[in-house]
Amino acid sequence: MEDFIMRPASLDELENVMAFYNELIDSMRDAEFRPLWEKDVYPTRQFIYDSILNKNLYTAIIDSSIAGSMVMNHFCSDGYSKVKWNVAAGNSEIMIIHALAVSVNFQGKGIAKKMVKFAIDFCKENGMKAIRLDVLAPNKPAHKLYEKAGFVFMDKIQLFYEDTGLADFLLYELAL
Repeated sequence: MEDFIMRPASLDELENVMAFYNELIDSMRDAEFRPLWEKDVYPTRQFIYDSILNKNLYTAIIDSSIAGSMVMNHFCSDGYSKVKWNVAAGNSEIMIIHALAVSVNFQGKGIAKKMVKFAIDFCKENGMKAIRLDVLAPNKPAHKLYEKAGFVFMDKIQLFYEDTGLADFLLYELAL
């Protein structure tokens, strides 16, 4: 595989990151396991801008192209408070993965696996106690990805997001 670099995005890359997500949304519109994201609804330009500004948005670069992107921060949906997590930790002691995506041009090449490994290593190095995330219930490839990486299924709950409306999500946790 080409050289794989995982790094924080910079503000001068805002347009490229937005184009990455918008192209992904367009190209996966009819895919079986599409993310249900909508342009200008999720991820919003403001979310991407704030995530880059706060150094929370990471891009996977291959041959100077964005192959993947994700956000890692301490913010979660209110629904997370309903879950009995295995790791007792405050928000500043956990990391939440958001908007993890791989370009259709790079899918099936282990990029998502490398991105998750990066997240795990990063969180360990920064003293986090756990990583948490939610995945749409029908998204079987994402469930498999996280379970293979050691994440534990914690609960299935309904969450409301602007892009999906009220939908069933599976919540996962990885104790570090």
